[in-house]
Amino acid sequence: MAKKEFKAESKRLLEMMINSIYTQREIFLRELISNASDAIDKIYYKALADEGLVFNKEDYYIKVTADKASRTLTISDTGIGMTQEELENNLGIIANSGSFAFKKDNEAKDGHNIIGQFGVGFYSAFMVADDVTVISKALGSGQAFKWESQGADGYTIEPTEKDAVGTEITLKIKENTEDDNYDEFLEEYRLKSIIKKYSDFIRFPIKMDITGRQPKEGAENEFIDVTEEQTVNSMVPIWRKNKSELKEEDYNNFYSEKRYGFDKPLKHIHISADGAVVYNAILFIPENTPFDYYTKEYEKGLELYSGGVLIMNKCGDLLPDYFSFVKGMVDSEDLSLNISRELLQHDRQLTLIAKNIKSKIKSQLLSLLKDEREKYETFYKSFGRQLKFGVYNDYGMEKETLQDLLMFHSSKEKKLVTLAEYVERMPEDQKYIYYASGESAERIEKLPQTEMVLDKGYEILYFTDDIDEFAIKMIMSYKEKEFKNVSSGDLGIEDAADKPSEEEENENKGLFEAMQGILSGKVKAVKASKRLKSHPVCLSTEGELTIEMEKILKAMPNGGQDVQADKVLEINVNHDVFKSLKAAAEGDKEKLGLYTNLLYNQALLIEGLQVNDPVQFTNDICKIMV
Repeated sequence: MAKKEFKAESKRLLEMMINSIYTQREIFLRELISNASDAIDKIYYKALADEGLVFNKEDYYIKVTADKASRTLTISDTGIGMTQEELENNLGIIANSGSFAFKKDNEAKDGHNIIGQFGVGFYSAFMVADDVTVISKALGSGQAFKWESQGADGYTIEPTEKDAVGTEITLKIKENTEDDNYDEFLEEYRLKSIIKKYSDFIRFPIKMDITGRQPKEGAENEFIDVTEEQTVNSMVPIWRKNKSELKEEDYNNFYSEKRYGFDKPLKHIHISADGAVVYNAILFIPENTPFDYYTKEYEKGLELYSGGVLIMNKCGDLLPDYFSFVKGMVDSEDLSLNISRELLQHDRQLTLIAKNIKSKIKSQLLSLLKDEREKYETFYKSFGRQLKFGVYNDYGMEKETLQDLLMFHSSKEKKLVTLAEYVERMPEDQKYIYYASGESAERIEKLPQTEMVLDKGYEILYFTDDIDEFAIKMIMSYKEKEFKNVSSGDLGIEDAADKPSEEEENENKGLFEAMQGILSGKVKAVKASKRLKSHPVCLSTEGELTIEMEKILKAMPNGGQDVQADKVLEINVNHDVFKSLKAAAEGDKEKLGLYTNLLYNQALLIEGLQVNDPVQFTNDICKIMV
């Protein structure tokens, strides 16, 4: 019997397909099972048009059989089978598919679809097999045929015997090498796990002979191995069931079974979209942060299925980075697959699905915030930082999407509040949304800069995350109210009574100029404070860069050590310390330098900044003690 050459491609092309297109060898089983499912679907389509053909779903299945002794793995189905011509056309031409042609001639009905569109999947068998044999008997034919190949060199086709309609593919599994273990594809447990991973929701039963242990009859503490045929796939995916059929427990079990996390999800989103693009999805908002969430190793993405077959473990294109905490899956038969089910085209359908999913996630989070505040705060403590990063990232392009989801600790409420809640409570005369930055709410409450704002009865938002102020700089304003740092030079709330008179300013001008000279290069100016009540000194800033932002930037790896906020040393002229300053200025220049440096270092410590010379600072303290 003469060997036939592959009609379309060379040995090099086949090698490329099995070594480059598929990233994992185990994919071969998914592809062969998908082809078998297609073959059964084709009978279903035939039955729709042929009244003489009855499609009884219980008669159709796929069987996976491993034989360690002969090193063979067989995938058989009760599908439509192939004639000699179809074997020639479908398996003799690489990247040609009978399923694709069949699909063009038949409309999908009742949720059935032909998924093996490109004809490449079959050749993935050569990743694990030295020899592939296909025995097939077509529906309505009395003759079966055998197709056999050892790879790109060619193939043979000859008549053979087969009792029932369908196809049987037998793989002669390769021998192990130093680098590769092919025995795993003959192991019952491994085969079952691959089926569960990729083909669990194929709509027809996938059967295997499973070995189990049971007590030996009449013997105590003795067991025997028993083999029985079992269906190893679930068949009906949860996302194709009506929501009314499902309970919270069902979603939680699915979350656990898919190993999306070790926690329980705070909320699920079940989507059945039937519009510009048709897809089903189940998404979960987790309760806890994964251990690697804020590392480079964390990989975002949703599981992506095509017609119930897993094609990607992590499809990152379906989620924006700021919603990367969302777990779950999407199943769509509208997606365009390129060459193999592993290579997905960035097409309009994928973009539409991603846009819809983004909208659904935001709606669910807003609903959680409104109706289940405690749950939302639990979520926010885990993932609020990611939302704020999303506001900051891409120059604030997503600020409109995310700003209503943000929360900050409130000086008035002593808990997390939203920007909307803050603005709703603002007095009519309040111009700005005030905030203060620091390591914790407790430390911020003690900042001298907060005194005047709090005395006016205004609420302050406490920014304790290093990303907070950067994110707010991107938002700029919320509901036409600008944000104002309590450390900024002009708070916009000073009354005439708060401002020093022209006479006082002239009186103290020489003192402040002298102090500025002593602190040359450290502060931009020294001036009388408009904000201090009980504290003697504080630092304020001019310009966009604040003290807290300076600290964060300097702490970054390779951060700008030369980054400096424009600091202003503010002195409380109504404090007793100021009297000592004036006395020193009149007769003791050395003491003025001592007091000035002490006040400056005191202001640095209040802000959590490092004192430039700790030894000199302690020596200065000692000088005023003796």
